[in-house]
Amino acid sequence: MRQRISAAILVVIGSTMVGCNWIQLGFLLQEHKRTVPAEFTKLQGQRVLVFVWAEPETLFDYPHVRWELSSFVGDKLRAEVSGVTVVDPVKVEDHMQKTLGADADPEHMGKQFEADMVVYLELTEFQIRDPEVPDLVQARIGASVAVYDLTADRDEARYHELAPVHVAEPEGRARIMPRANMLLIRQEAYLKFAESVARKFYSWEEIIE
Repeated sequence: MRQRISAAILVVIGSTMVGCNWIQLGFLLQEHKRTVPAEFTKLQGQRVLVFVWAEPETLFDYPHVRWELSSFVGDKLRAEVSGVTVVDPVKVEDHMQKTLGADADPEHMGKQFEADMVVYLELTEFQIRDPEVPDLVQARIGASVAVYDLTADRDEARYHELAPVHVAEPEGRARIMPRANMLLIRQEAYLKFAESVARKFYSWEEIIE
């Protein structure tokens, strides 16, 4: 009788230990996340102008890069930041073309389009492929990020400098790819860049490895 009771106790203990192991394993397999707060929280409900500045050399090789990047960033802001209205980037680019960039001052541009906020992105790096090795492809986009708050009172700050962004696609090293893939690589880089910029204006969850 005592042997049966002892055996039953061992079974219960063994089951409990196995259950604990499964619980521990389940905990280890869970994705651990942390909430990353927004760097700037006043974009909600505002009329926003996304203004991209690029060097003349960059515009010579990629003449549409300003409105392409501003379009991707604007779309992401509309999707993620509550109540945001984004000025049409095509109209902004048309204005820039007509004035030959004379109105390149972010505050002036914001007032021109009756914006409340200007998200100013100054490109510090833009490359899709290595000029010396055309088939070696890696899109790299870097930019400083600032916000001009045109609604600020006289005693409030109007200029807010945020952390710069830099993305690469594919990550790691450049790869040899057919030229037909360059458009896809460029699009993926634009999406990464737009997400990196937009995340500065809303909280999001980051997976901790």
